[in-house]
Amino acid sequence: MDMRKQILNAFHFRHACKEFDSKRKITDADFHVILEAARLSPSSFGFEPWKFLVVQSMKLREKIGPVCWGAQTQLPTASHFVIIFARRGADMNYDSDYIKTTMSDLQKSPPEVVKKRLERLKNFQTIDFDLTNERELFDWARMQTYIVLGNMMTTAALLGIDSCPIEGFNREQVKRILVQEKVFDEKHFEISCMVAFGYRLADPKEKRTRRSLDQVAGWVVD
Repeated sequence: MDMRKQILNAFHFRHACKEFDSKRKITDADFHVILEAARLSPSSFGFEPWKFLVVQSMKLREKIGPVCWGAQTQLPTASHFVIIFARRGADMNYDSDYIKTTMSDLQKSPPEVVKKRLERLKNFQTIDFDLTNERELFDWARMQTYIVLGNMMTTAALLGIDSCPIEGFNREQVKRILVQEKVFDEKHFEISCMVAFGYRLADPKEKRTRRSLDQVAGWVVD
């Protein structure tokens, strides 16, 4: 099949699946590809301000269910359920240990390069984008997790796997449960969003609506 058609077919296939066929499970090989799509996603300055928790424990799904009003049918039926975390603002500040060690240890930048990049990052945060408090820095990190979310869902669609992004939950109550279960580092992370994966129980009843391309895209040409 022509690659362009294959890509568009995947986007037409994808929808926010409300209920999955609980008897069908995603293979380890396929879900590994979905996680790799998340891991390999781009991030601002390459800081990767995220972490993924794959919740396969039905006991934990049942615990968070009462405070996840937007996942009532997905939690018990999804083959795989993922909670995406974003780095807290303190970690994303230009002078944090996380930023410095990412540059030096992960990205292997020499000291003189680290110094220049930190100066550039400081200007970006304090002047260009006005990211001057921890909430704004967290929001910057959280926005980047949606790149991950989109890549995971698109990859799933290309594999013929359904998904549903979820924001319908009480963040503080979910966080409290995850802390109690010792599966969440609240010092460095905050909950961003959730996403369920599996195979649809039935085709969507409602026809997808989208604005036309000329309504959402503009061109500037010479």
